[in-house]
Formats: sequence, C-alpha cells, structure tokens
Amino acid sequence: MNKARTAKVATVDEVKKKAKSTSTAVVTEYRGMSVAEISALRRQLHALDADYKVFKNTLVRRAIAGTPVASLDEFLIGPTAIAFVNGDVSAVAKALRDFARATPTLVVKGGVLDGQPLSVSDLSALADLPSRDVLLARLAGLLASPLTTMAGLLKAIPQSFAYGLSALIDSRGGPVAGVAVDAGETAATPAGVEEAAPAASDDVVTPVTDVAEEAPAAEPDSDTVDVESAAPADQPTTK
Repeated sequence: MNKARTAKVATVDEVKKKAKSTSTAVVTEYRGMSVAEISALRRQLHALDADYKVFKNTLVRRAIAGTPVASLDEFLIGPTAIAFVNGDVSAVAKALRDFARATPTLVVKGGVLDGQPLSVSDLSALADLPSRDVLLARLAGLLASPLTTMAGLLKAIPQSFAYGLSALIDSRGGPVAGVAVDAGETAATPAGVEEAAPAASDDVVTPVTDVAEEAPAAEPDSDTVDVESAAPADQPTTK
C-alpha cells in the first residue's frame, strides 16, 4: 500500500518537474503497440531531445495543474504516452508522424507549444516545416545576402567612378595638354577652349599688307608756262 502510494507520488513529482522544464509536449495513444515498438520510439525521440514515457492520466492531471502544459488535460483519454520536448518541436512532430505511418497503432492526439494548445492539424503542419537548424541557416543566408550585396556595391562605386572618368577623358580626346606640373609653369588649357595656333615656321610666307605707293610728284606740263611768274632772264625789271 505504501509502496504504491510512494510510486504515485514519485510519478507526480516527475511529471511536475518535466512540465516546469518545458512548455512544449505532445500526447499520443499507444494502444496496441508492443514494448519493443514503444522502446524504439523512445530512443528515436530521445535523440531529438524529447523525453517519451507512459503515464497514468489521473496522475498527469494532478501534476500538470497550474503549469504551462495544463491544456494537455483535454487529450488525456485512453492509454497515454507523453513526449516532453526540449528540442525542436517540428522535428519531434515529424518523427511521430513518420512512426505512426509505419506503425498505425500509434495515434497522435495533440499537444501544447509554449503554453498554447496544438491540434492534430497543427502538429501535422509543424511536421512539414524544415528543422530548426535548416531554418536558422536560411535566416542567416537572408541576413547575409543584403550585406554581401551592399559590400559589392560599395566596392563597385570607386571602380565605376574611375571607369566613368576615364571614359569622359577619352571622349574629349584624351588627357588635356599643357597641364602645369610645377608652380610657375603654364596652367592647363581650360576644357572647351581651343589652344592657340602654333607659331609659323620659316618656310611659311607671311602675307604682306598692301600699302598704297606714294604717287610721284607731278611734273609741269612743258607746253604750259606761267606768264606772271616766268620772266625773261635777259630783260631788266622796270622801276
């Protein structure tokens, strides 16, 4: 009598401890399963960080009252085995679904996730999800992708600027001639202004500006004589 009571108290304490350590659990019915099948399922779930064990419903109800998994009460009907999950619940749900397909005597009844009830359809949806490691890897890839793209863009900016500057210089006929190297030298010719024509070489004939020649002084007409001014040299002047 005392031994049986002690066993019940130990079971209640065990379930309370499990309920306090996790807020996620899945309830199954194991009616018709052999001991070997239950042991194989327990080992498989243990590898996924889930503790699977058979409990009496009355003791479980007493143990989970007031805990985050109290909503499991509605599934405690018939021979019950509970998987208390500390790892990835989607991986546990997938393992239970696959095992139930191979062993139809295993029936998944429902569960609780972070204190919220899970129906059979909820557990089926969780079983279809990738594992937590895969989801974390995908999330890390999504977070790293924009950073990689941004790094590539930042690296491409100076390269694009250099290519653009080089193309602009080439489109204007190459580097501008006459750029001053030291202070005091001739400054570079401004863009868009034509350089002065080079000095004419010796073999180039410089055009001479037409200058009107001075007209020669008019000579007196030999046929015309100024009577008043011209006086005969041999006649004296009258006083």
